[in-house]
Amino acid sequence: MYPEIMLIPMREELSRAGVKEARTAVDVDAALAKPGTTLLVVNSICGCAAGKMRPAVRLALQHATRPDQAVTVFAGQDAEATGRARDYLAGNPPSSPAIAILRDGQLVYLMQRSAIETSTAPAIAQELTRAFDTYCATAAA
Repeated sequence: MYPEIMLIPMREELSRAGVKEARTAVDVDAALAKPGTTLLVVNSICGCAAGKMRPAVRLALQHATRPDQAVTVFAGQDAEATGRARDYLAGNPPSSPAIAILRDGQLVYLMQRSAIETSTAPAIAQELTRAFDTYCATAAA
């Protein structure tokens, strides 16, 4: 584990974009119990999280269509919360960073580290906005 003082900017980068931190398993369960769509971000201290994932999430969240809520856990730091978040991603290997969309607590989209580290922040943001349009758009009345 890294000293918390080192992580503050990494945590704040997402929180300033409106992504709420889940630091315990209870926090994760409470967030994912809410109806609707949830963007779940598995944050990390690695370079691909800093240079690609976090900037891409910030950019994608400016899109007109967005998930109902966004929540993040920090892998390697908030072990309990990260473990619970990964329970919701069952059937997929653990990945950090990772970006998921859940609808009513059920996984509908997952971008893992392998896709993040081989792309650019703008390309990741474009893929996320496509996923937002696909999974988060509300039906017209």
